[in-house]
Amino acid sequence: MQKLPAGLVAGFIGTVVLSAMMLVKAMMGLMPQLDVVAMLSAMMGAPIAFGWLAHFMIGTLAWGGAFALFYDRIPGGSAPIKGVVFGVAAWLAMMLFVLPMAGAGLFGLALGMMAPVMTLMLHIIFGLVLGATFQILATPRLQHS
Repeated sequence: MQKLPAGLVAGFIGTVVLSAMMLVKAMMGLMPQLDVVAMLSAMMGAPIAFGWLAHFMIGTLAWGGAFALFYDRIPGGSAPIKGVVFGVAAWLAMMLFVLPMAGAGLFGLALGMMAPVMTLMLHIIFGLVLGATFQILATPRLQHS
């Protein structure tokens, strides 16, 4: 599989895993004020379904595509490590741009001290899944004759 399609699929799978963890977090009642999908919906003035759509588009198209395009420039010795580095960079972008635009303050600190820690953990896992999936999809298969 070519790099860009592999990145898009890996971004989608990473977003599925991240979303599942967000849902588990919500079901456990952990930091209910940290609901990124609801924040995206509110920023768009749209129903929650559009927040989910935006969340998946960002994870799949923006982050998955960018990972594939910049793969060779991302520090790290393996795709999973590059994914973690990339996940931390995506987290930093969220902390500096998205959360302040959503009214949660720089690093989401208006939501409490756990907001940056929890979102960092989620983005590290997203990056690990992104990188590992990309490695599986982008690595050429051995051809049997």
